[in-house]
Amino acid sequence: MTQTPPERIRELVKREIAAVGAIDAPTGGDWRVRVLPEFESALVEPEPVLVEFVGARQTCWAVTKSNGRYRVVYVPSADYFALVVDLKFGAVDISVHGPALGCFGSV
Repeated sequence: MTQTPPERIRELVKREIAAVGAIDAPTGGDWRVRVLPEFESALVEPEPVLVEFVGARQTCWAVTKSNGRYRVVYVPSADYFALVVDLKFGAVDISVHGPALGCFGSV
């Protein structure tokens, strides 16, 4: 059975959150432990968003709400997350790709 993009996104994000939960939080040394609460509060129900990549536009899926400048999207054609900048003419890929929490934490 093939997953829909929203199902795939929820699964990937759930795995990332579980992995952070397995980190020994009292050490406080892992940046993911510190960023996780803000990430969780920024999560949105996945919705399609048009993203400008170098030379092409592609429908991706919003994963976090915009903070006014940046948001995390899922790129289904590559099966990874990307950080995009929100400009007046739409979302633009800025070549930060990988896990959702990693993209979110890079801002």
